[in-house]
Amino acid sequence: MNTVYLQNVNRNDYELERREMMNRTLIELNNVSFQYESTPVLHNISMKVEEGDFLAILGPNGSGKSTLLKIILGLLKPTGDIKLFGESMNSFQHREWIGYVSQKSNAFNTAFPATVEEVVQSGLTKKVGIFKRLPKDTNKKVDDVLRAVGMEEFKKRTIGQLSGGQQQRVFIARALISEPKLLVLDEPTVGVDMKNVQSFYDMLGSLNKERNLTIILVTHDIETPANQIRHILFLNQKILFHGKKEQYYKMPKEQIYEWYGHSVRTN
Repeated sequence: MNTVYLQNVNRNDYELERREMMNRTLIELNNVSFQYESTPVLHNISMKVEEGDFLAILGPNGSGKSTLLKIILGLLKPTGDIKLFGESMNSFQHREWIGYVSQKSNAFNTAFPATVEEVVQSGLTKKVGIFKRLPKDTNKKVDDVLRAVGMEEFKKRTIGQLSGGQQQRVFIARALISEPKLLVLDEPTVGVDMKNVQSFYDMLGSLNKERNLTIILVTHDIETPANQIRHILFLNQKILFHGKKEQYYKMPKEQIYEWYGHSVRTN
């Protein structure tokens, strides 16, 4: 083999390793557990999410997926230790670094008389504050995030004129306008037509790669498109798998089906 080629391979490996070492740990959970009253939901959850990752959290209904997101967002207080961006959850002050699109976005009141532009602008309130004047570059920011989610041409339409999948893209743009470092999505493809699911994931993949946006999404879909995500966490009250997507998709289907077939608490 050509020596120069070997040197280039080694150099490329070194650069890749160096970039990976530079990645920060954005989320770190150690021995986190949670229960609603006397009903256990999560048990001894320990995990890390690195900067630039695209993590899909899979699991059956009632397995604690949405609860885990709420814990990361600071909406629920579990036992155990949680760090965000290297800081203790209790002292973390930069909530604007985390963008969140909930399941409730899919139940948005379509009669609400707001344009796409106005809905996206409302995402700035977390960063600039309520009743504060919007920045001078707001229009540019709106155009930028709408372009990123493929919705720029719908800027002047009312939100009620859009399909479920289009509305979901707008709510993602709303989360993006405050320039978060982490985007958290709870069942983002609910309400998205099956024929548009792949293009939806392609859009998320572009956000992850082009903006180095760390993404965590929750889904119960066993057939989540694998070409965009990087890591998978399979949850059923405890972590059954957490690793690279290639490792997950090499697992015997029987094992995955068995995990989905566990008897779990229903929401």
